[in-house]
Amino acid sequence: MPSPESREYDVVVFGATGFTGGLTAAYLAEHAPEGLRWALAGRSPDKLEQVRRRLAEAHPERAELAGLDLLPADVTDAASLADVAGRARVVTSTVGPYLQHGEPLVAACAEAGTDYVDLTGEPEFVDRMYVSHHATAVRTGARLVHACGFDSIPHDLGAYFTVQQLAASGAVTLRGVVRASGMFSGGTFHSAINAMSRPRQSKEAWAARRRMEPKPADGRSSRAVAGKPHRDRQLGLWLLPMPTIDPFVVARSGAALPAYGSSFRYSHYAGTKTLRYAAGGTAAVAAMALSAQVPALRKLLLGRVAQGEGPDEAKRARSWFTVDFVGEGDGRTVHTRVAGGDPGYGETAKMLGESALCLALDDNPETVGQVTTVEAMGDHLLARLERAGLRFEVVA
Repeated sequence: MPSPESREYDVVVFGATGFTGGLTAAYLAEHAPEGLRWALAGRSPDKLEQVRRRLAEAHPERAELAGLDLLPADVTDAASLADVAGRARVVTSTVGPYLQHGEPLVAACAEAGTDYVDLTGEPEFVDRMYVSHHATAVRTGARLVHACGFDSIPHDLGAYFTVQQLAASGAVTLRGVVRASGMFSGGTFHSAINAMSRPRQSKEAWAARRRMEPKPADGRSSRAVAGKPHRDRQLGLWLLPMPTIDPFVVARSGAALPAYGSSFRYSHYAGTKTLRYAAGGTAAVAAMALSAQVPALRKLLLGRVAQGEGPDEAKRARSWFTVDFVGEGDGRTVHTRVAGGDPGYGETAKMLGESALCLALDDNPETVGQVTTVEAMGDHLLARLERAGLRFEVVA
């Protein structure tokens, strides 16, 4: 297997024919530095050709786009995945739900020593990939970085930015509060419903990972803490605990780095201005979770939102998100905010694209195996995303 530095491509976008994969390819076509060696991969050669043609027509000033290499590959064809992984330094994957389609590419990248990034928000998938492929990636030098979109970059990097401002050495408590206006992608919806339908399997995967994962060697502790619905007087919002992957990603970054203090606790919420919306959100999530347990209702829900489709550019342009963080430690309190545009599509494609570029081109910390975005890229990715338009700011 060629060493990563000598490989044919810096970045391969796997799943480029899907909606979010196409947006990621479009982001790279506009923002990739001159000389980047990249290619498009997917199941259909004809659809890959259509994506390449769109990119070239959108950017006639970049003649190299018309000659982008196209790599036919399918998650059911191990040989095609091994070929893609063996020719790339970094592979990005937008092919979900990842529990159904994700593992073969993770396995190929881990075996080839190829860096891998994806958009998953599925905790069970991430835990299973750690159990099955972390050790292989450590042996080969691959970095497996999951959740490189709205799940979970604003939360992981936002928490990291906050503890840097707090600069506490003792116990640190941090809460993150999400507000957003925008549409979920079809892939995100399918992933969420499938995850809700597997509580037992998710618990088993989490327990298996816990048995394997080492604790911080310096005696520190880091944990995600499930909060309760309540009124946050400092932020002026009603807070609703969010059952997402984000708090677990943040806690793993907290376990990896001493900047999070001796004892780090993180809670994750959705924020609403009125109690009525908070109650409605709670009821909606509960109803969806219950429906996901019934096969007929689950099939009905999944049939209402198609994968690979999304809103038009005008709707994406009107969307936004904020994540407020309130951190306390060593007798100090700091309030920070991460803010950006359309969370489900535009900003997610930006985050994934910049993550791939960061892994391929930047002098990052020396890490191997399955790691978080903060562990793998930290300050470099934060700086990239600020230059790309995401805002990380101290509020108070």
